[in-house]
Amino acid sequence: MSEKIFALDIGTRSVVGIILEKNEESYHVKDILSKEHTERAMLDGQIHDVLSVSKVIQQIKEELEEKHGELKKVCVAAAGRALKTERAMVSVNIQGKPMMNKDDILHLELSAVQQAQSSVAEKMTDEKSYHYYCVGYSVLYYRLDGQEIGSLIDQSGEEASVEIIATFLPKVVVESLLAALKRADLQLEALTLEPIAAINVLIPPSMRRLNVALVDIGAGTSDIAITDMGTVIAYGMVPIAGDEITEAISDQLLLDFPLAEEAKRQLHTQKEISVTDILGFETSISREEIIEQISPALHKLADSISAEILSLNNNKPPKAVMLVGGGSLTPELPRLLAEKLHLPSNRVAIRGIDAIANLTLSDHLAKGPELVTPIGIAIAANRNPIQYVSVTVNGQSIRLFDMKKLTVGDCLLAAGIKMNKLYGKPGMAMIVNVNGQTITIPGIHGSAPSIYLNGKSASLDDEVKNGDILVAEKGEDGKQSVIKIEELIDNIPRKTVKINGTRYEIEAVVKRNGETVSSEEIIADRDTIVCKLPETIEQLLESLRLKHLISTIKPFTVFVNDRIIQLSTFTGKILKNGIEVRLTSGYEDHDELIIKSPAIPTVSDLCNALNIKMHHSIPVSFNGKRIVLSKVLTEFYRNDQLLAENDSLINGENIKMVQHKMEPFIFQDLFRHVEVDMPQTTNARFILLKNNKETTFHEQIEPGDDLRILWPTASNRQ
Repeated sequence: MSEKIFALDIGTRSVVGIILEKNEESYHVKDILSKEHTERAMLDGQIHDVLSVSKVIQQIKEELEEKHGELKKVCVAAAGRALKTERAMVSVNIQGKPMMNKDDILHLELSAVQQAQSSVAEKMTDEKSYHYYCVGYSVLYYRLDGQEIGSLIDQSGEEASVEIIATFLPKVVVESLLAALKRADLQLEALTLEPIAAINVLIPPSMRRLNVALVDIGAGTSDIAITDMGTVIAYGMVPIAGDEITEAISDQLLLDFPLAEEAKRQLHTQKEISVTDILGFETSISREEIIEQISPALHKLADSISAEILSLNNNKPPKAVMLVGGGSLTPELPRLLAEKLHLPSNRVAIRGIDAIANLTLSDHLAKGPELVTPIGIAIAANRNPIQYVSVTVNGQSIRLFDMKKLTVGDCLLAAGIKMNKLYGKPGMAMIVNVNGQTITIPGIHGSAPSIYLNGKSASLDDEVKNGDILVAEKGEDGKQSVIKIEELIDNIPRKTVKINGTRYEIEAVVKRNGETVSSEEIIADRDTIVCKLPETIEQLLESLRLKHLISTIKPFTVFVNDRIIQLSTFTGKILKNGIEVRLTSGYEDHDELIIKSPAIPTVSDLCNALNIKMHHSIPVSFNGKRIVLSKVLTEFYRNDQLLAENDSLINGENIKMVQHKMEPFIFQDLFRHVEVDMPQTTNARFILLKNNKETTFHEQIEPGDDLRILWPTASNRQ
């Protein structure tokens, strides 16, 4: 017994109604009726004016009913250009977690789908993620610790990740379709997707492992679907199609749009066409000449389609391209697409309804690629009808788009429940510092959620049916880890050394936050743990309370007028096993250290280091005796106490230095170094002689001068 199927292809410019008759596994097209929209009621596959579209649907329904009887139910398709394809990747820390099971992996996949759903919603700023149906997703790869892996089941490591590609359909597209059908007194019998409809009749599942592009070229848009790896991996659309070519013909030949459309169709079958332009002139023009004139528009269409194919197919050409739809008859389009995709010419082909198996047409109907999608809608909707399922999730009633086996996971997505928030949170991590290294100790993982389907425990991939009641309870949060200090430290090290003949045994001390503790103490967050032996000789001497030896080894320094001065020649030495080393050098078990103290420097040594003089002296002769005249040039004070040349210095002390200007000696300076005996018989008058010549107190004297003082007596004066 035959079955009558009524289907509608609601496009951007027109609505096509089709009456299909099914006899067992074969189909017969009895009638097709097409009507254009009187207003711009459709945009990018979505109904924007429900009333206008419903009027066109009503007209098609009534005309077909006159020939084929009453029509109450209809099969329709959601436009492929409304589909949104998105990739997403999610990673999860699995360190310290039991090996992954099937539910863990499904939870990871659905988290990625939800992330893709949110990405789609973000690009459509007025939408929310749960306003999109997920019509299918495919796993591109799993990774464990950054390495691609075939399966995550029973795997353990630090990080697991999955990348998926998912396709979404806005709910408003389906809701507007239902509203338009209701106004036309039609009940939705079955629903499919336009690209799926065309693919189902042209590319069977056995062929979908091949990387093939299907392009449905309509009047206003060209819809694209890509198959690979056994599934449809991407959908896309370009807002350029057959009308672009019609407008180019109209411009070049001065034709109004309907005549230009007719001329475009004639180009497919005739080598020369005759047209009458808007001025009334009739012209015959060859197919080659018209193609040359509209070449820019042809290249623009081919460029747009090829660019979108490459974008959807990870920037590489597919193995083949199938063209359907009325716009696929555009002259030279297959050749241009093959050139731009760098494919052989026989890898781009127009596919008509003759490629559909077990299909016949009534004699009065013309065959063509424009019928592939309408017929595909009728057949696909009949073979794989899509219906609604109502499910209650945590008290909230939701409707799902039943395109495949619906699972618990699908229901949670549709209800807007965040998958990553269903699992219990991991316990608080602890951050501790061990020997200067920051270590993060993760908390214990939270437990999986409890999911109940109709009161019984269920998993994420359990199938749901209409009317089911679903309850999802968040898993318990994890706790902080409990770990001892000794679990972070392998062993307590120790060493033995000999210093200046005395043997010392050094053992590392465990300190927590500065206090000595047992290695069995439980670690707390923000603890600072130190457990190590002194690393350098300097640290070794400090730990053994031999700091006084460190000061003898370090360079002898003093501060002179707050400026540091190093007396490097007065530095002690360290001999490690007979070889001189530094304080910063390390040491090993059973090493022998000898520390030699240096001599203590004096003020005179400091002057030599500063390259300055404390005194300025010259030798002279006075009254026949040799003497040395001296002046102070530099003075050193310790706490206001004047230091002598031979006074010892103290390491690290601050000394005040006062420097005087060097001036020449004069005769008068002599009296600071000698005592002058005045004769008993004198009138206090004297004569100053320098080198036997009379001089004065202020006369400058030089080294080696002979100086005398004469005291004339009374007898001398007579």
